[in-house]
Formats: sequence, C-alpha cells, structure tokens
Amino acid sequence: MEFRHLRYFLALAEELHFGRAARRLSISQPPLSLNIQQLEASVGARLFTRNSKQVRLTAAGEAFVPRARALLDQAEEAAHHVRDVEQGLAGRLQVGFVGAMLYRGLPQMLREFQARHPLLRLVLKELNSQDQLIELAHDQLDLGFMHTTRVPAEMSQLLFSSEPFVCCLPSDHPLAHRRALSLRLLQGEPFAVVARAVSPDYHERILSICTDAGFFPEIRYELRHWLSVVSLVSQGLGVALVPAALRQLAVLGAAFVPLEGSTPPYDTHCLWKTSRDNAALVAFVDAVRAAAGAAALERAPRAVRPRKRLK
Repeated sequence: MEFRHLRYFLALAEELHFGRAARRLSISQPPLSLNIQQLEASVGARLFTRNSKQVRLTAAGEAFVPRARALLDQAEEAAHHVRDVEQGLAGRLQVGFVGAMLYRGLPQMLREFQARHPLLRLVLKELNSQDQLIELAHDQLDLGFMHTTRVPAEMSQLLFSSEPFVCCLPSDHPLAHRRALSLRLLQGEPFAVVARAVSPDYHERILSICTDAGFFPEIRYELRHWLSVVSLVSQGLGVALVPAALRQLAVLGAAFVPLEGSTPPYDTHCLWKTSRDNAALVAFVDAVRAAAGAAALERAPRAVRPRKRLK
C-alpha cells in the first residue's frame, strides 16, 4: 500500500465516478483503475462495486474511508514536522546552565526564544561547569552556560555576560553599610566559596583576587550552589565574593557591598560542539548572541549627546 493508492481511493470514494476522479487527479482512467485494484489486493477486500452505470463503495470501502483519510493526515503532519525540524522551528534542545544564570538574564531570553519557536522543546539541566563540559563532549547536552576558561578545541564559545564581584556580608557586619570597601579589610574573615570540584575556575579566581590584594583567604566553607553561599553568609557564619547579579536574591540577613578598585570580572560563556549540525541549535545560538549583545550595550556607558543651541 502506498500513499498514492490512498489519494486515488479517496478521490474515487468522493466522486464515485472513474472519469471525474481521474480528471481531478490529472491522470487517465486506466492508471486509476490499476491503482484501485492494487489497493484492494493489498488490503484483501473489495472497496468498490462497479458496473457500466455506477460506482459504489462496499461496506469495507466505507469503513476504509476515515482510516485512509487519517493516514494521509498523519503523513502530512509528519512531513510538516520534519520540515520544521530542518528549519530549526521544532525539535528538542538540551541546555545546561549554572545556577547563577537564573539571575543573569537567562529566564527572559528563554521566554522570548520560546515565544518565537513554540514547537521547539527546551529541556534545561542545572549542572556545574565541569559536568556540562562532560555532557557536551558526550552529546548529552546541545549547549551550556558555564564559567570556564578551559574550552576544548572541539567547542565553540561566545561570551554571554561579564560582571564584577561584590562582597557578600552578614547584614550586621561592621563593613556591611559601606558604599564600597577595600578587599584587604576581609583578611582573616572566614570565607564561603563554591567548591573547587564544582567550579574550579571560580575557585581559582577568588584565590587570585585575594592574593592580588595581599592576603590568602581563609576558606572555611566549600558549597555547591551560590544560594547556599549567600544563605550561609546571611546566618553570620562568614563572608564571600559573589557575582553582582546575586544581589537580586534579596536574602534576609545578607548585604552586598561593591569592591574598591578593579578586579577581574565574573564571565559566563555559552559553549557548544562546533560539529553539531542542528538548525535548532543555530537558532538558539543566534538568540544567545543577540541577548549578549543587548546586555553589553546596556552595560556600556551612554554617550553624552550635545545639546542643541537655542536660536
């Protein structure tokens, strides 16, 4: 049985006349008769009775009409879906992200992308940077948002966001109400950090910032999530250096104070396998690039426009 047989069958079932059905299909009558015979042989039942005066559906033919129509509809739907996947309009993308991305524009970007691609299913997995690299390498992720400078040769990347570190202090800490503070003032304080095994690049960045300021931090707490770091600080157990975006957490008992001077930024990169030939992935990367560009433009200082002279 072929889809051609089904189309010919439905045309004849609606016209009940070989001549009219053949004209509708833009073929001659002999090929139409042959295809109907082939279809009847395939299903093992007579679908029409015909004589020199009329063509009628048999009981089997009447029962076959809705099923033939459903088969053609399903085939058309499948063809549409395949075309949508080919064009990146449908399918499935698995996206990895570090938890801090929830405060760095990712939810808004996802909402906008999903509105433009309603048939494309996004599956999100919160993973640390190391685990994302592993899953990308094994094709268990299509794309990931992470903090790393160790980009494998087979990966492509783009910078999604860059922001300063701020000091997170208990709200009753003597330094908590300063407009800005010198990092040296944190010497001897117990530090809470994200564990090295979870985010080695962040861990090393914190050590580097502190040693550049002239001291080695006393790391007392190593945690798995940023929220855990901020929550621990809010309980008065230590201090931390965290990305500025985490100020949005508004955790009771935690204060965020900018650092004096310049420190290396906290960068988030978007990574994917260069070899992946996936139209949906290309569309998503384009959305990431546009969002990153818009965020960079918003962060950039605005040019001062010259005032117009009054006449």
